[in-house]
Amino acid sequence: MACTKETVKDSGLNIWSSGAADGSEPAIDIIAVQGLGAHPYYTWVKKESSANANKSTKTRDKARFWKSKKTQKKDAEDEDGEYDVMWLRDLLPPKFRNARIASYSYKSDWRDRHVKTNLRECANQFLNILHQERQLSNERKRPLVLIGHSLGSLVIQQALVNAALQPDFTDLRLSVAGIIFLGGPFQGSDAAIFGQWLAQLSGLESTLLKILQKGSLDLFALSTDFYSSHRDLDLFCFYEKEKTKYFRIIKAQIVDLQSASLLGKRNMSLDTDHSGLNKFGRQDENFELILKEITRMAQDGPTIVANKHLANGSGATILGNVHWKVPRPVNNLFTGRTELLLRMTKALSINNMSTDEQKIFVIAGLGGQGKSEVCLKVATMMRKEFWGIFWVNVNKPSTATNDFIAIAKALGHSVENITDSLQVLANEKQNWLLILDNADTPDFDYQVYLPSGTHGAMIITSRISECIQYNTVGAEVIEALEDQDSQELLFKAAKLPQESWSLYASQATEILRLLGSHTLALTQAGAYIARGHCKLHEYPKKYQQQRKRLLEFRPKQAQSTYGDVYATFEASADVLKQSKSEAASDALQLLGILSMLDSSVLPLQIFQNTWDGCREVLHTNRTEESDIDAMTTSHVSQLPAFVIADSDEWDSYRLTEARDLLASLSLVTEHDLDGSPGLSMHPLTHAWAKDRQDSEKQGMAWIATGCVLALSRFNTHIWRTQERRLLPHVQTFVDIRINREVSSLGSKPIVIPILLECGWALQDMRQDSDLGRLLNDIFVELGKKPEELSKEFLPLYDLQARSLVNLGHNKKAVELLEQMVKIREAKDHPDRLASQHSLAVAYQANGQVKEAVELLKQVVKIEEATLAEDHPGRLASQHALAYYYQVL
Repeated sequence: MACTKETVKDSGLNIWSSGAADGSEPAIDIIAVQGLGAHPYYTWVKKESSANANKSTKTRDKARFWKSKKTQKKDAEDEDGEYDVMWLRDLLPPKFRNARIASYSYKSDWRDRHVKTNLRECANQFLNILHQERQLSNERKRPLVLIGHSLGSLVIQQALVNAALQPDFTDLRLSVAGIIFLGGPFQGSDAAIFGQWLAQLSGLESTLLKILQKGSLDLFALSTDFYSSHRDLDLFCFYEKEKTKYFRIIKAQIVDLQSASLLGKRNMSLDTDHSGLNKFGRQDENFELILKEITRMAQDGPTIVANKHLANGSGATILGNVHWKVPRPVNNLFTGRTELLLRMTKALSINNMSTDEQKIFVIAGLGGQGKSEVCLKVATMMRKEFWGIFWVNVNKPSTATNDFIAIAKALGHSVENITDSLQVLANEKQNWLLILDNADTPDFDYQVYLPSGTHGAMIITSRISECIQYNTVGAEVIEALEDQDSQELLFKAAKLPQESWSLYASQATEILRLLGSHTLALTQAGAYIARGHCKLHEYPKKYQQQRKRLLEFRPKQAQSTYGDVYATFEASADVLKQSKSEAASDALQLLGILSMLDSSVLPLQIFQNTWDGCREVLHTNRTEESDIDAMTTSHVSQLPAFVIADSDEWDSYRLTEARDLLASLSLVTEHDLDGSPGLSMHPLTHAWAKDRQDSEKQGMAWIATGCVLALSRFNTHIWRTQERRLLPHVQTFVDIRINREVSSLGSKPIVIPILLECGWALQDMRQDSDLGRLLNDIFVELGKKPEELSKEFLPLYDLQARSLVNLGHNKKAVELLEQMVKIREAKDHPDRLASQHSLAVAYQANGQVKEAVELLKQVVKIEEATLAEDHPGRLASQHALAYYYQVL
């Protein structure tokens, strides 16, 4: 269980995050060691102040340095208008979801009369507790990143020096992937002499303060021992840039650059004083600097640690990489994916090699999200670990054959086919990593590219979700980058100076939303901005105006495999077009329909309801347009082929096959809607699916989609139960019409009934403004005026009257409905009662309650004689009449 502020221990390991939420083993340990006399919780906390805070955090932190831990805690609890940012708990876990993150506390408070200790004792205790926490076989060689603040840096140094002398700690020592020192006083501190003087004056323990004095021989000996035994460790030193004021009169650096540095190791200043080196907020530039080093150590850790353990085993030496058959280096814009990289390097590490199965990791997902780049990054990180790393592009059998034969020749074998090449790999005893990239053809069995036997490691990238079944050590459906990583990628690609990134964060948010944080799209957007075509804040407007141009824009250098976003998606469509199967044809039709709707989840139950509507139209044999709102066999003929209108019962087989095929290519995402299937699309895939069609095909897709929507309304169940999900689809479909996004939309007898059904859907969902816009568009199309009733278009004026009432134009609604009732009463029209009911509603809304009651009494009387007791229309009239009686 993770530690809390209330359960934190004064001594020992406090675990703030245990790793992956799914219960899987952590891939790395990150442990921070506190400084001299620090509070186990507040030493890592920065107070984020609200507007009413009147004392700066920095000043308060300095003051706390000279107080006991109990007083520190009381002070913290008394402060109002602030909240804690405990960066080990709040900031690191989201960045390293598969890491165990902990802090180590030890009793070193020289202000406490009961504490008597020294550096060697503190280090030995730390070493043993760490050893106890890593006892299991899967923990002993887990990569370890250490962070030390101030005296904690010396505790780490002394612990590792001790570990080098004791065989029991060999695994622990070899598992250190890197260390970050925050103000480590490796050559002492001038401030220590004042602390020692104060301690002696007060009769307090001063052993630890004595060792921290400038020129300490003990520190010199420790540095010498540490350098001798651990000079090859990955170390990074941070030091304070600002001076600290202590005793209210002296202002100086607690640990200066010279003291905080180690020979031959990199160092960097942080814009804070010594008390702020270990405290970070949510928008903290200092944290970003430290995070980059932690990330680097975490990413490189598995390979570094595996090599150290390998070198230590049985006198073996690190063979290193001999065969490097990788097509290109990692793109210098590569950003994020830290958690995935850690998981992959751990899973594929030769340190974890099993003798009974090959290690296969599968990366699936939408094109352009960076699957190949992740493989390049992993290959680069693990280069020293594998004797051979081989890359095979399996997008076509011919390229796969050439690449496999080239591998065999590189290994000294002359072969002419894939089978023999695979046999060469299967018989190779050295450790190798094989990357099978672009396994994207649904009808191809990629098992033929897997070497036999149990030796070796592999990565497979694919847009086909079914390929995940090949994994033996892990799989990942790669999705959008996290927002912070997406912003960083965009800013890098746009060539914006890093120091100004924070100024552009709000502008980037809208771009991330438009592009769905799609990796390749962000890269293209940044390149477009970098070329001077627009400013960052102008990109969203440009996107709305020229979406296709922007998503087909290609950077001049470091292009992706397919060049641009649309070409990446079109590669999947080419798979469907080249296939002659019925499922592929149905999938393309389904893709066209989805492109005319919203990208959000669409309940596929709507297609069965469409089939129900088809049956009713065919049963009544509606072949001619008797009314303006009549759905006919002409509409049925426009439906996609997978809706088999003339079948005796609904058959979902072809729809299911089409759905699965699109999902297998990662063009859509499948959802379970309480046992019923649904589909959604990434915003960019959705945009591409529409833009890839020419004007004629878009028109055909719009008509087919409209027929699906309109005919599905014959069965009202889904429209009642799935109203929230269906609304954005109706709105998007109608907007295409109103905004004239598609030029050719068919004849009026086809289009007007579709629009009227959509209008009734908007009316039922009370989308009054959308309905008003749609009605205005229909009146313009027909050349009619809304206020002048036309007898042949009565269904249209029915809807117009409802819209007027909803919009509060009650008088106009009454005038219009009175004319309609008069016409329908004269002809004994079947919709007469419905018109009378609508007029009664308009009367009531207009304040004419008596007229409403009298009219509804007539309607109820007729309906009681003609309709069943549970008929919805009869019940609605009765309820309305009862309500109007109450209003009188």
